[in-house]
Amino acid sequence: MTENPFASSHSLDTNPFDDPVANPEQTRLEEIRRREADLERREAELNKKADHIRQHGKNNFPPFFPLIFHSIQDEIPEASRPLITRLYQLWLVLVATLIVNMVACIFVLTSGSSGGGSDLGASLGYVFTITITSFLLWYRPIYNGYMKEQALYYYFYFFFGGFHLLFSLYMIIGIPGTGSAGLIQTIRMFSNHFWVAAILGTIATVGWFIQGLGNAYYYREIYMHHTAAGHTLQKAKTELASHGAKAYFTRG
Repeated sequence: MTENPFASSHSLDTNPFDDPVANPEQTRLEEIRRREADLERREAELNKKADHIRQHGKNNFPPFFPLIFHSIQDEIPEASRPLITRLYQLWLVLVATLIVNMVACIFVLTSGSSGGGSDLGASLGYVFTITITSFLLWYRPIYNGYMKEQALYYYFYFFFGGFHLLFSLYMIIGIPGTGSAGLIQTIRMFSNHFWVAAILGTIATVGWFIQGLGNAYYYREIYMHHTAAGHTLQKAKTELASHGAKAYFTRG
C-alpha cells in the first residue's frame, strides 16, 4: 500500500502562527511586577511634588497676611486628607466661636453684669491668643504629623490638644468673669430677659460643645493612627536628637 505523501501527524486545528500559551504563574508575576513599578513611579512623583512644594511653595496662609504654606490637597497623603480637612474646619469653627463669644460678652457687659468688664477683657484676649496658639500648637503639629509621619509631631498634638479639650470644657461651663458666655452666663441672660446676650451665649455654648466633642473624637482617631503607625516616645526623642527642634517648625 502506497503511503499518502500529503498526510501529516500534526493536527490541522493547530495554527502555526499562534503565540505559544503563556505560563499562568509567570503572567501573574509579571502583572505584580508591573503594578509595583507603577506604584513606585507614582510614589516618586508624589515625593518629588511634595519636595518642590516644601522648598518653593509660596506662603498662602493666613490669606490676609501669608506667613506659611498650607495646602491639604498638596501636602497631605490622600488617605488622610478627609481627617485633616475636618480638623481644619473644626479650627475654623473655633475661630468663629471665639468671635461670637466675644460679641456675647459685650452684651453681657451692657446687661449690667457685675463681671461684665472682666468677661469682655478676657474674651477679647481669647480671640487673639487662642486663635494663634491653637493653630500653632495643636492644628499645625498634627498637619505636619500626617504630612511627614514623624512621631514628635504627634506628641506635640496630644499634649496641646489635651489642653484644648480642657479649655473647651472650661468655656462650656461659662463661669461669670472668666470671658466665657457659656451655660451659666446664658442661663442668667435668659432669666433676666436679656435676649440678645442669651441668644449669642447659646450660639457660643453650642460652638464650645462642638469643639469639645469634635476634638475628643479626632483625638481618639489620631491616637489609634499613631499607635498603628508604631510611633513611640523613644522614636520622638531620636527624631528630635537627629533633626533638631528647628526641623519641626519648617516644611522641609
